[in-house]
Amino acid sequence: MTATLRSRAASSHALTFVFFLCLAGYFLFPVYWLVVASTKSTPDLVSTHGLWFAHFQLFKNIGDVFSYDSGLFSRWLLNSLIYAGLGALGGTMIAAMAGFGLAKYRFPGREAVFALILGGVLVPPTLLALPIYLLESKLHMTNTYWGVLLPSMIVSGGPFGVYLARVYAEISVPNELLEAGRIEGAGELRIFTTIVLRIMSPALVTIFLFQFVAIWNNFFLPLVVLNDRSLWPVTLGLYAWQGKAVLFPDVVRIVLAGSLVATLPLVIVFFSMQRYLRAGLTAGAIKG
Repeated sequence: MTATLRSRAASSHALTFVFFLCLAGYFLFPVYWLVVASTKSTPDLVSTHGLWFAHFQLFKNIGDVFSYDSGLFSRWLLNSLIYAGLGALGGTMIAAMAGFGLAKYRFPGREAVFALILGGVLVPPTLLALPIYLLESKLHMTNTYWGVLLPSMIVSGGPFGVYLARVYAEISVPNELLEAGRIEGAGELRIFTTIVLRIMSPALVTIFLFQFVAIWNNFFLPLVVLNDRSLWPVTLGLYAWQGKAVLFPDVVRIVLAGSLVATLPLVIVFFSMQRYLRAGLTAGAIKG
């Protein structure tokens, strides 16, 4: 009987391993293809096998990315870092304050407000692009950094961030700790900044990562509100270059190499913040 159970457990573990291995391959296959394609010349892209390397010229392709079109790619990359970094930071703070307020304060209509915010998850961001453009045009915010930054703080993962912050605050922030801070004479803002933010740090890192990726990959909003090419994010810039490939086929290798470079900040941000997320979750588990 024991041998049968061990055999079944081993088979289950083997099937689980194979399943997750296939799942990892499914997600990593496009990345592998992009890496391989970014190392090829234009003739090699059409004359060699798409899943294997040919004449390696990755560094030349990357150099051409940063020199092509008067070096606009560097500006686009910086713009994306500004939009995603500041937008995710501001959106995370807004979600933290809103989630904490909805979790720990009692006021009339609290559940209705939360239901309204949660309903925003069902609204596709593309539906909001035109109303945002009309509003920004009246406020003379189109074709500016603020025209992308301010909507990104709310639209890109905002409702989900508020939901996650509320759930985490209800579970992890004890009311006794808040009352102790009030008894000591601390104001609500000081309690939030010195106590609550530290306790909620694992959830805030998760919210930041979600919003950073969403804003970095955002395409439609910058397309609608930005006309100046120097203000474009890297996603919109690469799309514009891709449109030239019909007339200039050599642009294809530049777009591929640029796409590879554009994914590196996402990888760097995720792995650099992963340890803080893991440390926060571990600390919470030990405390519990």
